[in-house]
Amino acid sequence: MDDRYIAAVDLGSFKIALAVARVEKEDVEIIYYNEVPSDGVRYSYVFNPQKVIEPLGQLIKSAERELGIEILQVVVGLPRYAVKQQVATGEIPRSNASSCITREEVYDLKNMALDSYPLDDAEKEIIYGAVAQSFTTDDYHQASESDVVGMISDRLEGNFKMFIGNRKHVSNLDNVFNSLDIAIANKYFVPVVMSKIVLTREEMENGVALIDFGAGVTSVSIYQSGIMRHYSAIPFGGATVTNDIKLEGSFSTSLAENIKLAYGACMPDKLASMSEKIIKVCYKESGREKDLRVRYLSEIITSREKEIIDAILYEIQHSGYADYLRSGIVITGGGAEMVNLGNYINELSGYNVRIGYPGKMFSVSGFPQAMETSAVSCLSMIMAAKYETFNCITRLENQEEEVEQEEDVLELTAPVEENKPKQEKKVREPKKPKVPGFWTKTAGLFNELFDATTGGDVEGENNEYDGEYE
Repeated sequence: MDDRYIAAVDLGSFKIALAVARVEKEDVEIIYYNEVPSDGVRYSYVFNPQKVIEPLGQLIKSAERELGIEILQVVVGLPRYAVKQQVATGEIPRSNASSCITREEVYDLKNMALDSYPLDDAEKEIIYGAVAQSFTTDDYHQASESDVVGMISDRLEGNFKMFIGNRKHVSNLDNVFNSLDIAIANKYFVPVVMSKIVLTREEMENGVALIDFGAGVTSVSIYQSGIMRHYSAIPFGGATVTNDIKLEGSFSTSLAENIKLAYGACMPDKLASMSEKIIKVCYKESGREKDLRVRYLSEIITSREKEIIDAILYEIQHSGYADYLRSGIVITGGGAEMVNLGNYINELSGYNVRIGYPGKMFSVSGFPQAMETSAVSCLSMIMAAKYETFNCITRLENQEEEVEQEEDVLELTAPVEENKPKQEKKVREPKKPKVPGFWTKTAGLFNELFDATTGGDVEGENNEYDGEYE
């Protein structure tokens, strides 16, 4: 197999995402992306492996059928909450002081710092990763990694920021994939690798806060002089907003989420005439109807988003870099595309704000949702794994037969056409999935989930929701 393939899994608190990419030299093509509802995940860590196994297994089988492959191993993200930051140092003597410092020596120094760092409780803690902050030689202090490579010195000393998490959370990840008979090729602390596809080099040099709005966790990563300087996480996000809508409207969680995606917005005073519209929710089984004003919905959302933003700004202030964010704030993740969220953050903080979409480092075949903010975690891991050597998939020897056997079992794939001529056994070109992703965006969601009397125009008459989709 000339090409190499990477499969990445993002286990979120509200959705599980799977992306498969074909890598050929420097080209990375996303050939599959899909999301399904999540269960058994809380605050970005697996607390109930058994509840994760079934939806993840179905998602993987769906990708295998769609692509005609078998996924043997994946890369996966580590939990983002309850992560401690510690400073570690390391030093290595140089046997040939007249030679230039090599990048391999820098890597060896980093690995030495990782291996020798004394954890407070090694049975309960594990190091997720480390980021080099600065290096010291005979003549220079606080040199960057790019500057220190090529210097000549008798010694090389490094200063690192360590990210330490819960060992049991990692063990639960292993349990999930072991049960599915899938190996984990690598585990990534996603906030460290996310900057590669979301931020520009100028933003990281001049100072920027990268905010990842997840469902269960909102993380804050601060970059300055091209280096990740601070990390923190807040234990609430988009799922908290959904829960507020659910409680205020006496809705189910799925209905509250659909209403949020279709009509949710911050800053009710900025919604103009739309704020006076009414969402009419109709339940066919009971005949019950319920009205929800768009303005009131926005007030619910804005109140919760303000609490999240206040917590974010507190973490930025606590980092010591609040006055150095010349490039402002970049928001990404599934909750970043909430209408008016960027404007609201700008109003409360004074920072310039932009939405961070995956950069133009990928080509996509039939999966436009892979270029949305909710896919950033998966694509970040794919980009990090691009320079590894492992291959995550293999061909199916009896592709057509396996598709026929599994047709009645899997729900996320299209039926096989009858009398379809057999083809050469090879990895097929990807096709657009027959079932939309779980997090369908507003344009498609309006037509699919809402029976609108205006034919889809929220500016028209009141809109009705058919209770059978609840």
